[in-house]
Amino acid sequence: MIRISKKTLDDLEFDTILNQVAEYCNTDLGKSKVALIVPYSTKERLHIALQEVFEYKSSFLNDARIPNHGFDSINKEIQLLNIQNTFLEASNLKRLVSISATTNELLHFFRKNEEHYPTLYQTSSKVYFTKEIINLIEIVIDKFGEVKDNASSKLLVLRKEINSIQGKLNGSFGKDLSKYNSLGYLDEIKESVVDNRRVLAVAAMYRRKVKGAIMGNSKTGSIVYIEPEATLKYSRELSNLKYEEREEIVKILKELTNRLRPFIDLLQQYQEYLSDIDIVSAKSKYAGLLNAVLPKITENRELTLKDAYHPLLYRANKIKNEKTHPQTITLDQNNKIIVISGPNAGGKSITLKTIGLLQVMLQSGMLIPVHEYSRMCLFDVILTDIGDNQSIENHLSTYSYRLKNMNYFLRKCNDKTLFLIDEFGTGSDPELGGALAEAFLEVFYERGSFGIITTHYANLKMLANELPNMSNANMLFDSKTLEPLFKLHLGEAGSSFTFEVAQKNGIPYSLINKAKKKVERGKIRFDKSIANLQKERSKLQKTTAGLKTKEQKAEEEKERLEKTNQRIQRKLESYQELYDSNQRMIYLGQKIDDLSEKYFNNKKKRELINEFIKIVEVENSKRKKQSAKQRTAEKAKTKKIINEVKEKVQVIRKKKKEEKKKEERIIASKPKVILTIGDRVRMIDGKSVGTIDTIEKGKAVVNYGIFTTNVAVDQLEFVERKKK
Repeated sequence: MIRISKKTLDDLEFDTILNQVAEYCNTDLGKSKVALIVPYSTKERLHIALQEVFEYKSSFLNDARIPNHGFDSINKEIQLLNIQNTFLEASNLKRLVSISATTNELLHFFRKNEEHYPTLYQTSSKVYFTKEIINLIEIVIDKFGEVKDNASSKLLVLRKEINSIQGKLNGSFGKDLSKYNSLGYLDEIKESVVDNRRVLAVAAMYRRKVKGAIMGNSKTGSIVYIEPEATLKYSRELSNLKYEEREEIVKILKELTNRLRPFIDLLQQYQEYLSDIDIVSAKSKYAGLLNAVLPKITENRELTLKDAYHPLLYRANKIKNEKTHPQTITLDQNNKIIVISGPNAGGKSITLKTIGLLQVMLQSGMLIPVHEYSRMCLFDVILTDIGDNQSIENHLSTYSYRLKNMNYFLRKCNDKTLFLIDEFGTGSDPELGGALAEAFLEVFYERGSFGIITTHYANLKMLANELPNMSNANMLFDSKTLEPLFKLHLGEAGSSFTFEVAQKNGIPYSLINKAKKKVERGKIRFDKSIANLQKERSKLQKTTAGLKTKEQKAEEEKERLEKTNQRIQRKLESYQELYDSNQRMIYLGQKIDDLSEKYFNNKKKRELINEFIKIVEVENSKRKKQSAKQRTAEKAKTKKIINEVKEKVQVIRKKKKEEKKKEERIIASKPKVILTIGDRVRMIDGKSVGTIDTIEKGKAVVNYGIFTTNVAVDQLEFVERKKK
């Protein structure tokens, strides 16, 4: 069972990650659920969550994009459905139609595209597909959110009567309006509406001239609003009909609501499903922002992070258009604990937080910004001691708090634990605190825990150097400027450059010398030795890099010259063979020409034939004569060689077929990109990249610039999407 404490999540600023993910949610329910994300407690559920995000992210490259999953919350509607004798208004029912239609569209899409999204399909297959909710509501409610006239026979009759009375009322009002307007009794606005009734805007001085009910007057009192006497009876009749209409609508809505009550659990499931999809979508979009990938998750005890970025720092620097330095680090059975040392402000704490935060993100179902060849195992417990640990509430000092924390570590640490401790052992007397920190570290080591600590204590550096499965590391600094390079180097402890940094910041040299005298000479020599080693290593690295570059260039030049030499040698040999053959032909031609000229002059056929036979015999004497047995043996030998070649060719072909099938399986296991016109592609076995001109009946015309070719679509491999 995986359990990671809230303190660990707070130390690693995981809540900031969740806030950033929530920005990509489309729904309020999705945002509220993102805030509750914690690492998964089981490996099975974690693997499903990671695959869902991976598949959703791959959909951004496909034309078969996942449909919209946005919805309005139906918590109020579900609450009303759970209370007997309540009913849903038309606007509430439209929300139910909307959420049902959205869910059905997604379920149908994943069913249709199971090959591209297998995990998302498996998740969606647990949700029941039905159009019954939509059908029940759409019989009663129209597309404008109103109850249909034919929802019941009584409602249809009532609405016909209402329309009839409304027509009579309007006709009667129109007559009175024309009449009183012609008499000059009405104000300029002529009419108005009071309590949903049409009234005449009568000038106050003529109010006794107009028969009807006074409904009110203007603020100034210059206008009196009167409903004409002739329309009063129609208004009363219309009010009665409206009342009956509302009663009938309530009756219809109650009946419909009762029919929908059996679907309460399904509607709740729809809402949960869509909000979960919203979270998957948000994680995928966030992964796109960070260029995040899904690393290899291994069952072996191994944590190999290549080109790992701190996600919060990466995003902040991306906004400011600044560079973020990635880290590469490995923990395995042969290197369980790493002790990072070196001066402050070199990136030790960021390295620590990067590893912890990426591990927590992965175990919470998120893709992480690392190289795709990274390998990660899962930890049951992640323990952290990072940042300011002074506890004001409990009146504990930093060191007391840290000791309390170490006691917790001792209870929880085992071979499935990752611990991350910043400035290990600080807060007390360096001698005593360092000794206690060393004892703690030995316990963690004996229990087989994986961990990374940062420290300035020399005894911890020495311990890491002595134990076989523990190693030192340091953050590289420029030996001349003492500027941090933000690069982790494994294998050696780092100097704190205490006096060098002080000198660089303008502290008087005499004061630094005075301080050196107050420290044991052995410690200064030890720290100085480490500092000198770091400087020498920095020089060696530059020299090695330069030599490697030169060696590589020399090797490449040697290979190029060898190839050129072989090519020239082959050409010389072929030219020599051609020259010898030509010389022989010239010689024979000259002989025949001499014979021809001789025969031309003397016309002696016998002499001509004898001379020609001599030339042929001389040429034949140069040929190697073989007996019938030798010829048979030669043929048998040739046949054997041909058969051996054929067998080798068959073996090579069989091997190539197996490799091709393996490649096809790998390609088939990857999410397929649907190709469109304008995409950059190449043949699966080829290197040349071309552009798709047309696609028709499973075949594509690919333009390579100087020529075009017709290729089956399944033989093409996606390279780059058409730039818009």
